Amino acid sequence: MSIELKIEGMSCGHCKMSVEKALKSVLGVEKVEVFLQEGRAIVEGNAPVERLINAVQEEGYAASVRA
Repeated sequence: MSIELKIEGMSCGHCKMSVEKALKSVLGVEKVEVFLQEGRAIVEGNAPVERLINAVQEEGYAASVRA
């Protein structure tokens, strides 16, 4: 399963790496791609969306499911 998230608050490479690390730490995540300029992330695996959003928020960024 692939989920696309809108990530708000990223402004640099360090932000991108923090979001990637947070998403990869969620149980069930198989692959993560974060796009800094576009403010989005694509997550593959079977992790619950709520846990993905919480992981990003714990790093200080806003996240929501991209429609």
